[in-house]
Amino acid sequence: MSPSIAHQTLRLAHDLPLDSGQLLPRPTVAYETLGTLDADRSNAILICHALTGDQYVGTDHPLTGKPGWWTRMVGPGRPIDPARHFIICSNVIGGCMGSEGPASPHPEDGKPWGLRFPVVTIADMVRAQAGLIDALGIDTLLAVVGGSMGGMQALQWATSYPQRVRSVLAIATAARHSAQNIAFHEVGRQAIMADPKWKAGAYAPGNGPANGLAVARMAAHITYLSEEGLTAKFGRHLQQGTEKRFGFDADFQVESYLRHQGMSFVDRFDANAYLYITRALDYFDLAEGYGGKLADAFAATRARFCVISFDSDWLYPTAEARRIVQALVAAGRHASFVELASPFGHDAFLLDTPGLNDVIDGFLKAVEQNA
Repeated sequence: MSPSIAHQTLRLAHDLPLDSGQLLPRPTVAYETLGTLDADRSNAILICHALTGDQYVGTDHPLTGKPGWWTRMVGPGRPIDPARHFIICSNVIGGCMGSEGPASPHPEDGKPWGLRFPVVTIADMVRAQAGLIDALGIDTLLAVVGGSMGGMQALQWATSYPQRVRSVLAIATAARHSAQNIAFHEVGRQAIMADPKWKAGAYAPGNGPANGLAVARMAAHITYLSEEGLTAKFGRHLQQGTEKRFGFDADFQVESYLRHQGMSFVDRFDANAYLYITRALDYFDLAEGYGGKLADAFAATRARFCVISFDSDWLYPTAEARRIVQALVAAGRHASFVELASPFGHDAFLLDTPGLNDVIDGFLKAVEQNA
């Protein structure tokens, strides 16, 4: 991780109250914006990123040099278009791309927060985003859009700020984290904490638990894919030649792929941030504060919803999307639902999935026409 990257940031004017009961003193929020805010401030769309994402949704990433993580959806002529929309995307608190997180300097001594950083939730992330939206002078968002963890934030927006959201696009997501999801995250966290270089979270910048973080990423990355996709891409093909080498190097192509994913991830992500963000996901249960009744979580909002799932996504399967839609209907909300066919598994929302752009474009234009 490079601390020298100059992100566009805002320090909130107030301390941020957290679900844990603690206060995060005037946290910094890193963000990017694309497009121009209309005179009546009615065209703002907030895009929320997934676990390993960041604010660079439509511009080149300053560390990797790669295009923004959702340029298939965001850009000129795309469903979310800077010619039509004022697009906002912020790095979540607890993250590591400029927003307040465990790698940020502690206000008292200037050293990294490390494990002194308070545990945060999805609702806390949304509170920080609301502070940013306030600072930008925006009262109501045309849409809050997100996939995976971003979809959870979008749903949380409708619950926490029901009068400030006109529409919600929740993609490849769930209203709570399942026991299986929590289990996968715990494997990743234990891999990080078992690395001798973790040092109880007090590692020096640039000298963290790279091996543990890489293994955590490898384990998580498997959950983003599908058996069909892995078989089509790699099968049982060997990395070199046609003969097994009878050792423990990457003999199969899929092994080499996972190792590459793990090591490249280390170059752009902080291990402690991974611990905090996965914990926030594990704590997510939108119905928890409503006696377990998910419909009650949506009782106050008047937003229109579009919920999208993918038939090969086993991390957040279609059954989870249907649960959200059923709760919305029970609450009397306007809800559209579509399951799209894709071989890409959970990652389908980031890839060139047939029909996805059309669904999102049609939904957003319908919301704009019904203003």
